[in-house]
Amino acid sequence: IRAAGGIDWQLLGIGRNAHIAFNEPGSAASSRTRLVDLAATTRRAARVASSRTGAETADEPPECAISMGIATILAARRIVLLAVGTAKSAAVRAALEDAPSPSVPASWLQRHANVRVVLDSDAAAELGTSGAAS
Repeated sequence: IRAAGGIDWQLLGIGRNAHIAFNEPGSAASSRTRLVDLAATTRRAARVASSRTGAETADEPPECAISMGIATILAARRIVLLAVGTAKSAAVRAALEDAPSPSVPASWLQRHANVRVVLDSDAAAELGTSGAAS
């Protein structure tokens, strides 16, 4: 990535457990591209996402994935975080209002100077409910 000039624009979604790019809870800000074990909640969401009906399928998603690490993501010049739906509202609130920590990987985005967050009203529903500034 460095040899190619770095990442200009990084588009991210957020998981229900606040993971980004399969950086599951416990991911350090210094993490780089690596093999990661996927959380049970991530695997369950993948089963639903791969279904045409929105129901869980019998297909088992992989137990691990290759993740672009948090430090690699934070090296991007611009980042956009996208979230839709009430299922993501708690993760969005934690990512934007809690102090950055490994338990909420998306919270590391607070340390980047050029992040745009795009939410629908359902994903934004919990913002400001913790008493913190939003």
